[in-house]
Amino acid sequence: MSGPDADGERRIVSDAAGVVVLGTCAAWSLITAAVHDGRPEGVLLAVLAVAAGYAAGRISGALLPVGAPFTGALAGIALTVAVPHLAPGPQIAAPLGHAGGTAAVLTLSAGAACCAAWSAPVPAVRFALRLLAASIAVLAAVLGSATGFVTCLAVLVCSLAAGRTRHRGAGTAVLAVVAAVVTGLVWAVAAQAVPGGFLAALEGRLTPHRVRLWQDAWHLLDDDPVLGAGPGRFGELSTTSAQSLLSDGKPHSAPLQQAAEQGVVGVVLLAAAFGWVLYALWRGPRPTPVALTAGAALTALASIAAIGNALSFTAVSVGAGLLAGMATARPLEPSSRTPQGQARGAGRTPAW
Repeated sequence: MSGPDADGERRIVSDAAGVVVLGTCAAWSLITAAVHDGRPEGVLLAVLAVAAGYAAGRISGALLPVGAPFTGALAGIALTVAVPHLAPGPQIAAPLGHAGGTAAVLTLSAGAACCAAWSAPVPAVRFALRLLAASIAVLAAVLGSATGFVTCLAVLVCSLAAGRTRHRGAGTAVLAVVAAVVTGLVWAVAAQAVPGGFLAALEGRLTPHRVRLWQDAWHLLDDDPVLGAGPGRFGELSTTSAQSLLSDGKPHSAPLQQAAEQGVVGVVLLAAAFGWVLYALWRGPRPTPVALTAGAALTALASIAAIGNALSFTAVSVGAGLLAGMATARPLEPSSRTPQGQARGAGRTPAW
């Protein structure tokens, strides 16, 4: 099957998979909370934020293929610079928290700018939007977010490389492998399954405090591998967190937090949510460079979330949903279609 009917069927399957995955994530958090007297509000809010962002991204991306991601990029910059009180804990002077929020929001902003560049039909506009993405990386460096600087540059480089990629399936597979490697490394550190010298080097970069938080999360998973300790209970059960005056009650790693609070099933659901986003981008109607650029930004976000507290911010969850929605939306402009009704550039690489 090919043509508009096949494309519509793929989108129905993708959307149905997303509903099932996000719905199961919410349901499992309620189950584990009921068993261990946990607090599932944070998980439910994150699921709602992703779903709302995705829906808004699909609508805005269909109406404004260039304007929507461009506006999203500017909104991310403004949020990072102008709303410092979103920082977690007592550090209210740092914009969003350099360890997580700043890097995540700016990475998503760079990805949105690059997606807008690939959607723009005028070469000069494309160049300006890529310059904006490079400027976002510079902004991350100015704000002191080394992680954000690296990930923004990585997204820009991947976006440029995506223009020469003809098979988005291979590119999507590479992104999945990158996310799996980063997550596996974090798990190995938490389980103390890495050489001592390597662990000492990581502690020098990540701080011994964070490594101990990861190890506490691993021990909580060992206590109840299926259900975990219950949503929102890591802070009260972690010895390292309890001894810290500035602790936010989180292990600063999304996979390990899921493992500690919702068990192995929670980790599988988190991986399924990320896999659904990559699947939606792979099967989406937008050109390959747009899909892979958004995938690179979301993979960078997954890496940041694996070693930090990025997903503790509602703005990050909404931004991730927005970017995924805009990158999977079918533009409604007549100029975006061929006479046969197919999306222009779908399944092929547009001229750079």
